[in-house]
Amino acid sequence: MRKEGELLTEHAPNRLIHEKSPYLLQHAYNPVDWYPWSDEAFEVARKENKPIFLSIGYSTCHWCHVMAHESFEDEEVAKEINEKFVPIKVDREERPDIDAVYMKVCQRMNGQGGWPLSIFMTPEQVPFYAGTYFPKESKYGLPGIKQVVGYLSETFHQDPQQIKDVVDSVKKSLNQVIFSKGDARVTKEAADQAFHELGKTFDTLYGGFEGAPKFPSPHHLMFLMRYYQQTGKTLARQMVEKTLNSMAEGGLYDHIGFGFTRYSTDEEWLVPHFEKMLYDQALLLIAYTEAYQLTGKEHYKQISKQVIEFVKREMTSSEGAFYSAIDADSEGKEGQYYIWGRKEVFQVLGDELAGIFTTVYNITTEGNFHGKNIPNLIGTDLKSIAEQFNLTQEELHQKLEEARVKLLKAREQRVYPHLDDKVLTSWNAMMAAALAKAGQVFQQDEYVEMARKATRFIEENLVENERLMARYRDGEVKFKGYLDDYAYLIWANLELYDAEYEVEDLKRAKELASQMYELFWDQEHGGFLFNGLDSEQLISNDKDIHDGAAPSGNSVATVVLTKLALLTGETHYADWAEDQYRVFYPALSRIPQGSTYFLISLMLTEYPSKEVVVVDQEDDQWDKLKQFKQTHFLPHLIWLYKEDELSKVAPFTKDYSGIDNQTTVYICENFACQRPTTDIDQVVEKLSHDA
Repeated sequence: MRKEGELLTEHAPNRLIHEKSPYLLQHAYNPVDWYPWSDEAFEVARKENKPIFLSIGYSTCHWCHVMAHESFEDEEVAKEINEKFVPIKVDREERPDIDAVYMKVCQRMNGQGGWPLSIFMTPEQVPFYAGTYFPKESKYGLPGIKQVVGYLSETFHQDPQQIKDVVDSVKKSLNQVIFSKGDARVTKEAADQAFHELGKTFDTLYGGFEGAPKFPSPHHLMFLMRYYQQTGKTLARQMVEKTLNSMAEGGLYDHIGFGFTRYSTDEEWLVPHFEKMLYDQALLLIAYTEAYQLTGKEHYKQISKQVIEFVKREMTSSEGAFYSAIDADSEGKEGQYYIWGRKEVFQVLGDELAGIFTTVYNITTEGNFHGKNIPNLIGTDLKSIAEQFNLTQEELHQKLEEARVKLLKAREQRVYPHLDDKVLTSWNAMMAAALAKAGQVFQQDEYVEMARKATRFIEENLVENERLMARYRDGEVKFKGYLDDYAYLIWANLELYDAEYEVEDLKRAKELASQMYELFWDQEHGGFLFNGLDSEQLISNDKDIHDGAAPSGNSVATVVLTKLALLTGETHYADWAEDQYRVFYPALSRIPQGSTYFLISLMLTEYPSKEVVVVDQEDDQWDKLKQFKQTHFLPHLIWLYKEDELSKVAPFTKDYSGIDNQTTVYICENFACQRPTTDIDQVVEKLSHDA
């Protein structure tokens, strides 16, 4: 048995070797004597009176790799860490609850956060120092990890009062009740304010919000499309289209293999951070699909279908579940898998095809990324290039597709980046929601079936004792599901219902909503907590409303509860959503643009919405209605399809029946229904006024 603090050789695995997380396994042969997050680690720290070094990251994180290579694989650094600290490694994607607590501490201590997240804390799990990436030796204006470890260990043992003062301050900060139900509530003025604030930070030249680095923020775009649909303010639509067009033209989009990378390091979306995350594919698929509905522009449909093609090819398991992420690095270099030398393009394509491709995709001898090229369409005028090569635009597109397929085949001979193949419930549900929506809009049963396979996988593999779980990998299910898992899975079920009108989807959404409320609702202050009441209790249980790279659990929960209230007519869902408007009023009144997805629920309640109940008599009229629904962006319309079982989950539809054996439509608004009609043309005309 190895002694505590004993230096590991490159051949001796540490405790992480028994874990399933790809991130933890990346560190299983470090000389750092890592523990997974466990009672054992904290017990050792208490017994030996050592502080804890908590390192949080994820397997496709570039700077996590850098710190690992510089420090965690270095025996000198490892010796320092092992002697003076109990080191713990955490995969933030498996344990977002741990990450949320300590990221908040880091942000409060330093004004910013990020990954790798480096936390130095007491055996009681309370931080006294926090940072992100530390180099091995001091540089970039950052202290070196060796200096930090030495100084903090000395302070911990020789100046316990200083440590106690910091710890007390951290405890006090974490115990402050930031969100609590009050009398004031969010109103639609928050949506107006969010629109104006987004307008202030909108980049009119390249699209997107704020400066570099630029993140896609698809939830902003979803909000703006709904805001435009309700208010008619064209700037909202213009911001959406400019951003979607620019992202698809830049290097953020993989023009060879499709799919979006995580963010752009520059303002014009040219140089991406090359990792590909499942949640980005899901949320951007929704944004481009809805933009197609809103504008009818084929380009958005094409991008949507290409994203699905990429996910199906590279991020889908044989069982139909979706993998988490693909690394930015390969062969030790960022973007190595994705970049091209001009000469290489000519070797693969031949002179004629390469001449066209390099002109269209801005491939030059000097390159745009470390002497190589990121293919992009920034500033490209396809019409003039077609004329330059004496081609019709259709012929040009055919040649570009021929070139793309050849380059993809050549690229597949390269060393493929690391694939994080763990299955996360929340991200899979997000992707299922996106596919169900795309399947409905594009009338593609295959996409809906992909969504169903993913949700079936969750139901069959990620539920234990009726409790939703968070992660599956290599046959192992682990960690009780978080708020996000429940909220996103409800979303997926509602999108599946909207695609195929199977009552079981609506029934499952209701069951999950009840479980979500029971497990996560803060009975004292209101709002949904991140960790369930039956989960491991950390030093703080986060209650977040801020939408980060993806909408927060509270944002999604509020939207799905609002939709459930409209779909079922059961008012307790609306009551729960109303409580959310009161709990999160302080945040939404100050920075509404920080929670744009939350505002989607507000727009369903504060602006006019309608329930459309269809009693189908198996004539062609329902097909006419579906065609209308698929081709119009009408997010404020809630559709129900009447069948025998519907009244069990939506009791208000109990007495709705067809007239004269014809398809009959009931339109309800403000808790009152109009006279039913069999005049489907009149229904389409009436609903068209809402478009």
